[in-house]
Amino acid sequence: MTRTKRFVIAGGGRVGKQTAENLADQGHDVLLIESDEERVEALSDAYIGPVIHGDATRPSILKQAGLAEADAIAALTDEPGTNLAICMEAQQYVPSIRTIARAETGTEQEYDEVVDATLLPEYLGGDHAADILTGEDIRTLVYPTADLDIIEVSVSPSAPVAGRRLDEIALPSGSLLISTADRTELAGSDTVLEPDERYILAVETDVVDEVLNLMRG
Repeated sequence: MTRTKRFVIAGGGRVGKQTAENLADQGHDVLLIESDEERVEALSDAYIGPVIHGDATRPSILKQAGLAEADAIAALTDEPGTNLAICMEAQQYVPSIRTIARAETGTEQEYDEVVDATLLPEYLGGDHAADILTGEDIRTLVYPTADLDIIEVSVSPSAPVAGRRLDEIALPSGSLLISTADRTELAGSDTVLEPDERYILAVETDVVDEVLNLMRG
C-alpha cells in the first residue's frame, strides 16, 4: 500500500491547483501557499487542503507551512525566477527536501544543481507534476486528450498479470499495451508481462484505476 505523503505546493494557479487536487485524490496530504488573496479564497473554497496566504520565498512562511515535516515542495507559480528562489530557500531550511520547480523551455538545465526536477511549459499538467512529486512507479508521459493518458508503469511481482502472456490477460476496454519502456518492440499477443519490467500503455481516464490494479496488484 502506498504511504501517505505530505506535500507543499507554492502557487495556486491552474497547475498548482490541479497538482494539489491530484495528490489529494491519491490520498496524500497537501498544503498550498498562495500570495494572491483572491486565489487564496478560491483555493480555500475548493477544500483541497490548508491554504496559507503569503510569499513562499520567506522562511517564516515555509516554517508556518511545516516544511520540515513535508516529503517535497513544488514551486509552481507563474514566475520561474520565483520558483527557483522558493526551492533554494526550502533547501536552506530543510536540506533533504525534494524540490520541483516550474521552469521555462531552455532553462531547465540551469536548474539541475539546484532542484531535483523541473516542469516545463509543454508538460504543464497537474498529473505530470504529481507523478514527479510522489516518485511512484507510474508516470504519465503525455496528455493527448482530456480522456486519454499514455502511462508508463512497472509490473509488481504480485500483480495479477505478472508472468502472463498478453493474450491470457483481459485488459479492460479502453486500454492498450503499447510496448516495453525501452520501446524496442511493439507489444503483441505473445508478449509476457515480466515482473519489475516497465510497460507503456494508452489508457482512457475512466479505466486507469482498473489497469493499475492489474499491473500493480
